Amino acid sequence: QVQLVESGGGLVQAGGSLRLSCVASGSIRAINDMGWYRQAPGKQRELVAIISSGSFTNVGDSVNGRFTITRDNAKNTVSLQMNNLNPEDPAVYYCNADVVRRSLDRDHYWGQGTQVTVSS
Repeated sequence: QVQLVESGGGLVQAGGSLRLSCVASGSIRAINDMGWYRQAPGKQRELVAIISSGSFTNVGDSVNGRFTITRDNAKNTVSLQMNNLNPEDPAVYYCNADVVRRSLDRDHYWGQGTQVTVSS
């Protein structure tokens, strides 16, 4: 069993910053890609940013230049630094990880989500 727990969401004024963190725990042998997705009301879940185990990153066009994704492989954590937040960024942000369990089974896991709200 693998769990992903996010933290760091909240309310921020437009132009402000937030940092999201996600820690994976459980029966983990290795983690391939880790990423952040978001879903706003009435919209589909979309990729925000993804990072490989070798720290290669891919960031969505709408957040490129404002958001930075990093990870700590030793701690099984991934973080998302969000700067210059704007009214298009509010959503529930979800952590995702491509995990190889100790059993060698592989699966994608999701966190429970953390709400980000931006006030104008």
